[in-house]
Amino acid sequence: MSMKWWTGSLFKRSAIIMLSASIMLTSGCSLLPKESEEEVLPSIAPPQIAKKPEYEVTTTTLLSTVQVVGKLISMQEETLFFTLGEKHLKELNVKVGDKIEKGKVIGVLDVDLMQRDLRNERLAFKREENAMKDTLRQKDEMDPIEFEEKMIAFEEKKQKISDLAEEINKATLVAPFSGTVVTLKVKKGDMIKAYDPIIVIADTSKLTAAAKLSKEDFAKIAVGMPISVEINNAGKFTGTVKTMPIVSDDQNNGGNGGGGGGNPNGQPEQERPEDFMLVEIKDMPKNLNRGTPLSITVITKRKENVIVIPPSTLRTLGPRTYVQVVDSEGKREVDVEIGQQTPTQIEIVAGLKPGQKVVGR
Repeated sequence: MSMKWWTGSLFKRSAIIMLSASIMLTSGCSLLPKESEEEVLPSIAPPQIAKKPEYEVTTTTLLSTVQVVGKLISMQEETLFFTLGEKHLKELNVKVGDKIEKGKVIGVLDVDLMQRDLRNERLAFKREENAMKDTLRQKDEMDPIEFEEKMIAFEEKKQKISDLAEEINKATLVAPFSGTVVTLKVKKGDMIKAYDPIIVIADTSKLTAAAKLSKEDFAKIAVGMPISVEINNAGKFTGTVKTMPIVSDDQNNGGNGGGGGGNPNGQPEQERPEDFMLVEIKDMPKNLNRGTPLSITVITKRKENVIVIPPSTLRTLGPRTYVQVVDSEGKREVDVEIGQQTPTQIEIVAGLKPGQKVVGR
């Protein structure tokens, strides 16, 4: 009995010891510092090489063009001025936008003093006429030289009156034709200089599209070439080049509607229709205004069924011009002969056929 008790007691003691050891181990683990979790790094994919673009060789109608900026001008237009200067503008009978008839008095200078002098000269000349009558009656009794001198003096006084009257007539400015006042550069009371621009009159029923050309554009364009015109707020129209500008050796032929040149008096040269390239427009609308901006595209060359490729596909190496052609067999280099070029297309004269594919850069 004592042996049985001892064995059972030993078993209980062993179980208690093992349980205590297990608790201590578990508690000891919780007291240790917590290990950091291992960072998971994302996988890095290797960079992919971008595929170069491929373009199909096509055919098209290839156009070479020249684009210029212009405006609507009148075919009958004139800048008016006084040829008598250093006088105040006494009368001004028009304003911008007025429609005036031929012969209408536009303005008058203050020539009251000149008119007074003319009256006095004419009164004095009446006495000269009476004296000349006596001279003519005494002609046979006078020395021929003395008679000739009196005749010369009489004619000089007569001419002086005629010249003064002509100067006074210059003080009145009249409209040379019926039209519209499009520009007025003075106001009543201004001091006027001879030949300074005063007013611009235009027949607005005779408008045409026009543009000034640079020397480079002038060399490319000819009368009869087809054109397209885009007029502000009016639309697009077609037509042809009607006339080319007249260019002199000393003319600064400005470009794209800008002014150019000048005269010795410091005044800008007045624009004339012959300074512009004029175009004839089909079905141009009515009621357009002089000076309306527009753009003109002149078609200088036209070719049908042209084989073309984009400029980005053409390659050069020294004197060699070639493209990379891609097909079922891969890429290969093909030498080509090019022709006409535009900003978006290049003509291929030899080396390619429609339907092939070429590689861009």
